[in-house]
Amino acid sequence: MRIHELGHLVLYVRDLERSRRFYRDVLGWNEIRGEVPLPVPAAAFSSGRTHHELLLIEVGPAAAPMPPGHRVGLYHFGLKVGDNDDDLREVVRHLTEHGVQIQGASDHTITHSLYIADPDGHEIELYVDVMATEEWLADPSVVFAPIRPLRL
Repeated sequence: MRIHELGHLVLYVRDLERSRRFYRDVLGWNEIRGEVPLPVPAAAFSSGRTHHELLLIEVGPAAAPMPPGHRVGLYHFGLKVGDNDDDLREVVRHLTEHGVQIQGASDHTITHSLYIADPDGHEIELYVDVMATEEWLADPSVVFAPIRPLRL
């Protein structure tokens, strides 16, 4: 067996409409419209790369929150948002305009990244690649380079 790519991500959310607005209106993801044949409210999103990359399933307001600190489970997921630091600076402006707090910013050598949280606390890395593919392919260990503060 060989994994070809990460296909999609499914997140449980408390309030589907609130999360739908965040992923569609703030992050700019295209929502896939149509009747959802699931037994619970759900919404799907795609960048156009595949049929859907994100599925949100509503679990309601009584759902337990994610526990803080170190825990087993999803830490964060990454979304490529451009090709250079100018694109990332535009993302900062856009997030600020929408009242989204940036929780962190890191220079990972191969990427420059911002960290935010969705309305339910799922951490999201918004990044641009800053190292040429042939460079990190020649030395894949660069993915473990020390993390430095990002200076945009």
